[in-house]
Amino acid sequence: MHTAYIRPRRRRSGGWLKWLVLASGLIAMAAGMWAGWLRFVPNGSVIKPNYGMDHPIVYRGEVMKAGAIVEGDTVKLPFPVIQDTLGLKNKVVYEQATGSIVLTNDNQVLRFRTNALTAKLNGSPYALRVAAEVKDGTAYIPSTPLEQLYGIRIDVNQATGLVTVMQAGDAVQQAAAPADTVIRSEPTIRAPIVERITADAKVRIWGEREGWYRVQSADGQIGYAAKNDLTLTTVEQTALPQEPPAFTAWKLIGSKINMTWEAVYQKTPTPAQIGSLPGVNVVSPTWFELIDNAGHLQSKADMTYVNWAHSQGKQVWAVVSNGFEPDRTTAALASETTRFQMIQQILAFAEMYHLQGINLDFENVKTSDKDHFVQFVRELTPLLHEQGLVVSIDVTPKSGSELWSKFLDRAALGQVVDYMMLMAYDEHWASSPTAGSVASLPWVEQSLNRILQEDLVPPAKLVLGMPLYTRVWTEKKDASGAVKVSSKALGMDAVAQIIKDRNLKPAYDAKSGQHYVEYTVNGALQRIWIEDGFSIQARIAIAKKYGLAGVATWQRAFQTDSIWNVIQQSLTKFP
Repeated sequence: MHTAYIRPRRRRSGGWLKWLVLASGLIAMAAGMWAGWLRFVPNGSVIKPNYGMDHPIVYRGEVMKAGAIVEGDTVKLPFPVIQDTLGLKNKVVYEQATGSIVLTNDNQVLRFRTNALTAKLNGSPYALRVAAEVKDGTAYIPSTPLEQLYGIRIDVNQATGLVTVMQAGDAVQQAAAPADTVIRSEPTIRAPIVERITADAKVRIWGEREGWYRVQSADGQIGYAAKNDLTLTTVEQTALPQEPPAFTAWKLIGSKINMTWEAVYQKTPTPAQIGSLPGVNVVSPTWFELIDNAGHLQSKADMTYVNWAHSQGKQVWAVVSNGFEPDRTTAALASETTRFQMIQQILAFAEMYHLQGINLDFENVKTSDKDHFVQFVRELTPLLHEQGLVVSIDVTPKSGSELWSKFLDRAALGQVVDYMMLMAYDEHWASSPTAGSVASLPWVEQSLNRILQEDLVPPAKLVLGMPLYTRVWTEKKDASGAVKVSSKALGMDAVAQIIKDRNLKPAYDAKSGQHYVEYTVNGALQRIWIEDGFSIQARIAIAKKYGLAGVATWQRAFQTDSIWNVIQQSLTKFP
């Protein structure tokens, strides 16, 4: 009997793969549902923003790192926010050592100290409602003078404690927000809500991101609202502060400045020594000089000179200099107290001698004093303007010199003063290692262009300083064969006498744009680049080419009598 053969059933393979595919599908479906949830289902949680301070400052839609101090209806803003954020770095100054605070604008200077309720606005008493204070090493300044001098607007929400600061002239788009509008912490519906709008209200719009507006509610809260939820309405604009009429610096409307400096070393010359100076409408005697670290000035002023100038129809813009002494200058500029000491004396001298202007001539100054010098000019100018005085400042051409050029912030100074005198001479100075022109014409134009283009000083504020002197250069070989160079400054008449006595024939030097002569004395070569009517006309042509305010000459005693008519005709008659 045969046994039946039963074939074993074969096991089906691939079952685990189906389960894997099924599981993957379920996971993908769950992930898709979760993604849909994240994308389409709004987050309903509400949070209260924690800024880490009692009174956060909101500026243009951003919360500042430092908060304000709020006492009732008064606000004090931290000095770093005022300087770095509100753009008042060059207008609000705090001196930690003395507690002095100085606010300046084009017309006003406000001075006060921390923990004091008394202040001086220009020369008049000014009462503060609350005092400035120092807390945790930071100075806090009352908002009222900031609002008055700069037009800053400050809103405090008592419920949230938020302080909103807006600058004068700020324009902000507003929008209507329906009652169901929510403001979220980030531009997504999944972000928590920072505020619900419970009634129709307006919000400020500070920006846009990913289809959302960055908004600020009436309570001051900052966050994001969906663009579709808002309707743009009006533009809110902070008013500009009311300012007095602009100061008119030049009283001789329609004419160019034709100034000459009067160098006074010991005693002011008498009118008989000066002559009539036809065409000159401003004289600038070097009368006042810084003499110590405390800001005291020495005066060599002479009322006889003032009376003579006024009788000739000339204005007097007296020079105030630093004595060209760098350490003394550093000390006098470093403190609000010493700066004010100088300013008070300048104001007193100007009134005493019936001056029409002040000409600042600070030279040989450390580059580290640049900001203090600008601050001195900012504090001085509004007070001089209040007395009807013109403010001008002397600057050298731009160069790499630490003490003679780099300390001058020409761009900042040009925004403050009425006129900037470019001392376009001493291209080759007294101890120059090489002989050359005091002020070649190409160098003068290049120096002028740099200030116009790099520092953006308006041409109507620039006055071209011109030399009435030149130098006789002596080139002599020493025993080693090296050429030793020395020089001597001479006025126009002295050079003309040399040319006459030696029967020299000046030749045109194309490189300098001037007449030139040379001759030999005891084997040494003498070289002169001549200042005369020809070079002066060329300089004035440059001033007129660029539409400058006028010209100034250094210095009157180097003149030749005929040069004044040349200057006047070149300024008024020639094209």
